[in-house]
Order: sequence, then structure tokens, then C-alpha cells
Amino acid sequence: MSDMISLKVEPREKGGSKIAARLRKTGKVPAVVYGHKKEPAWISLETRDFLKEVHLGRRLFTADLKDGKQALLLKDLQYDFMGSEVIHADFMRVDLNERVIVKVPLELRGQAKGAAHGGILDELLDHLEIECPVVEIPATIPVIVRDLEVGDTINAGQITLPANCVLKTDPRALVINCHEVVEAVAAEEVAGEAPATPEVITERAPKEEEGAAESKEK
Repeated sequence: MSDMISLKVEPREKGGSKIAARLRKTGKVPAVVYGHKKEPAWISLETRDFLKEVHLGRRLFTADLKDGKQALLLKDLQYDFMGSEVIHADFMRVDLNERVIVKVPLELRGQAKGAAHGGILDELLDHLEIECPVVEIPATIPVIVRDLEVGDTINAGQITLPANCVLKTDPRALVINCHEVVEAVAAEEVAGEAPATPEVITERAPKEEEGAAESKEK
């Protein structure tokens, strides 16, 4: 565990959104730790230090809890309705010898050849779900797109994974699509028809952070 980042955490009172909001005003993120058939631990941690490590791609941490020092895997971050501020974190207790299933973001590398011929590159999936040793979770999975021509696609099963990783996402899932520009709107205008007004879908407010955490413990 010596090469893992140690989180400074404090126990907190289990409660609702008002208690969590008070914590966030003091620069702390409310969080819960669960797993390994132990009682959940309700904690808080310094927002700035924690997010600095998360932005560096870290997911595996250690922390001193009431039942001793634990290895913790970051399983989920909950954001506010604007998607800009972290309002809650979920951690899972792990053994450093076990394998876990995690979602890892994809990193596109290169410029598709099809883009030089007027093609558009669509990223339909921005992550893959994989199984791997908990101490070997990759920060990202690279996807080479430079050889893609217009009409080419990449499925999940075609992406090369790091060593010791097993794909859990459906291998048939479409990840990348290089296609021609669709000029439907321009065609409608030429025909003298006004383009259809897009339907506005109101974003659903996030669940209360305590409820989201409790649902994972069940």
C-alpha cells in the first residue's frame, strides 16, 4: 500500500441533503465506504486534495477508518445538476489481490484519415467496462483512430486492452463511427421547409446523495 495515495478522512453523521450541503460549504465531500460484508462507513474528505488525485487518474486509495487502514476503490462520483461540482463519492473496500470490474475512459489517438475527406468522427461510447486486478486499473484505454476512413467503425471487441484486462462491455457495441456529413437541415431549407424544432428534454435532478449510496449497499 505504500505507493498508494492516503486519503485524510473524517467520520461524519449519516443524514440527508442538508447535512451534506453543510459539509460541502466547508470544502469537504461527503462519502460512503461499503463492501466486504462490513457495515458502511460514513466519511468526509477534503474536496481539493481528493479531486486533484482523481483528475490525475487515481482510483485506488488508502484511508484510516474505525476498523483500521483500508484499501479503497473509487466506484462513483455524483455531480450536481450542472455537472460541474462533485457532491458525493462512493468507495468500495478492496483486497489488493482481487480482481474488480470497473469503467475506464477511452482516449482517442490520432486523426482519422476520413476527416481529411470530409468525414465526421463520432465517439458513441466514451468508456469500456473491464475486469482487471485492482492494482492494475488503467487510467485510460487508448483507441487508435488514424486509419479510419469514411464508413469505417470500431466496435468494443476490436479495441486492444492492457495486459490482464478482460472486456465486460458487449464486444459488438459500436464505439467509433466515421461517417459522411449529413446535411438534412440544409436540404430542408433548400426545399423551402423550416427545420423541425428540437424537443427540449428537461434534465432530471440528481438523487439525494444519501439515497444513492444506500441503494448500493443493499
